[in-house]
Amino acid sequence: MYIAMNRFKVARGSEEDFEAVWKGRDSSLSEMKGFREFHLLRGPVNEAEGYTLFASHTVWESFADFTAWTKSEQFRAAHRNVGGTKTTYIGHPQFEGFSVVEGA
Repeated sequence: MYIAMNRFKVARGSEEDFEAVWKGRDSSLSEMKGFREFHLLRGPVNEAEGYTLFASHTVWESFADFTAWTKSEQFRAAHRNVGGTKTTYIGHPQFEGFSVVEGA
């Protein structure tokens, strides 16, 4: 199993707009081989730096399935209009990928 996460620093006051973009997107993840689940996570507020931490979290059957997603037309379509929402971010999203060692 493989878990892919992107961490986003969302400018304070833009949280609802950021969430609305994710909730309103046309997702085709469920069509992809090996896709298991998706979560958008809201984390802590960093008052000193003026952001709320978010993470997108996908679970895949394998790293190969995740890689196939990143090279697919569905991936390109899902990320086509991302540039229009960058004003809510502080910096670039940070990717983190994990191979599952143990799970229940």
